[in-house]
Amino acid sequence: MNEVEGLRHRRLDQPRVINDETPDTESKHGSTDSGKVFRITLTTLAVTILTPFLGASLLLQCPINPLPLSYKEPPLLTGALEPNLKLRESERLFEGQLVGPESIAHFGDVMFTGTADGQILKIQDGQIYSVARIGKLPCGTREDEPTCGRPLGIRVGPNGTLYVADAYYGIFKVNPLTGEVEMLVSTQKVIKGRRMAFVNDLTVTRDGRMIYFTDSSSKWQRRDNRYLVMEGTADGRLIEYDTLTKQLEVLMDDLRFANGVQLSPAEDYLLISETTMARIRRYHTSGLRKGGQDIFFDNLPGFPDNIRPSSSGGYWVGMAILRPNPGFSMVDFLAPRPWLKKLIFKLFSQEMTMKFVPKYGLVLELDEDGSVRRSLHDPHGVVVPSVSEAHEHEGYLYLGSYHAPFLCRLDLNKV
Repeated sequence: MNEVEGLRHRRLDQPRVINDETPDTESKHGSTDSGKVFRITLTTLAVTILTPFLGASLLLQCPINPLPLSYKEPPLLTGALEPNLKLRESERLFEGQLVGPESIAHFGDVMFTGTADGQILKIQDGQIYSVARIGKLPCGTREDEPTCGRPLGIRVGPNGTLYVADAYYGIFKVNPLTGEVEMLVSTQKVIKGRRMAFVNDLTVTRDGRMIYFTDSSSKWQRRDNRYLVMEGTADGRLIEYDTLTKQLEVLMDDLRFANGVQLSPAEDYLLISETTMARIRRYHTSGLRKGGQDIFFDNLPGFPDNIRPSSSGGYWVGMAILRPNPGFSMVDFLAPRPWLKKLIFKLFSQEMTMKFVPKYGLVLELDEDGSVRRSLHDPHGVVVPSVSEAHEHEGYLYLGSYHAPFLCRLDLNKV
């Protein structure tokens, strides 16, 4: 070995100097191993979470057969729709003493409403009295509801007679003094080949002869109203009942969740909430356009419930669910995605899905031409969580709810 070769060998044995720029083979191997462990853990976690969902989508039966629906972009909450806190000026009445006062009517200073326990109540001088019960006990559970009954729309007709729409039993006339109940239309009645599964609201002519009412669905009952909305079923109807001839006539068919109904002041047309489509339809009852129908208000900022007259000559519309814009509307997102709606209702009950719907109190006052006069809000539902009906009486707006354990009252002079 010569001197040059000896120096070369000695150079190979010299220690290396490690700095930040020197590759560390062991570190590389360690990072690679850690990355593999992370990826395996993440994949395992994803599979663990997704497997039940995939299994549910394949094995579980879905209670609904949803249709793809298409909505316009919700209107911007600006101008007359600008959010405010006006509904928070409301006071809660009889909290904990009644549940689900959906609809409200007055005869003088006496107020009437129907509640979730199947009763028709009278409220007078700050006291609550039971007037009548259409169904039978027990009440209180989802299973009980079809036999318990559920009074929804309520109106005062001539001579103080009450007219009540019960979701499960039909249309009734009630004597508020004696509590006597007379059935006018039974849900067992077959009209054009279909029975009524979900009688909802009604309106009565001033002379008491004609009653117009909505049947929300021939398939879904009131207790399954979330299924009705999510499926998009178009089997709701507007029906006319002549109290003199006892005849029934279907005026409008193929409605998606026919809900609130209101006669115009001149009784020449009817307004009907088509809840699933977030719009209000109009049916002409007299004049040159008799029998015709059109859209009174399209693309509402929420799902409309009952419609009632306002002292301005327009209409109050209670909104059950908000479609926020700006913001995210779950209803609008799900509408064109039936596969996602199927998956949701395979995994969750109707009650559970409602927990994902944010609370928001909203009432609209519409002009007689269908434009928004003003809106009253309670963001996050602090005082008024939702509104099934806004009923005006002597300067106050009484707010009904299908589930809240109270009534709300708003002094319109304050807002």
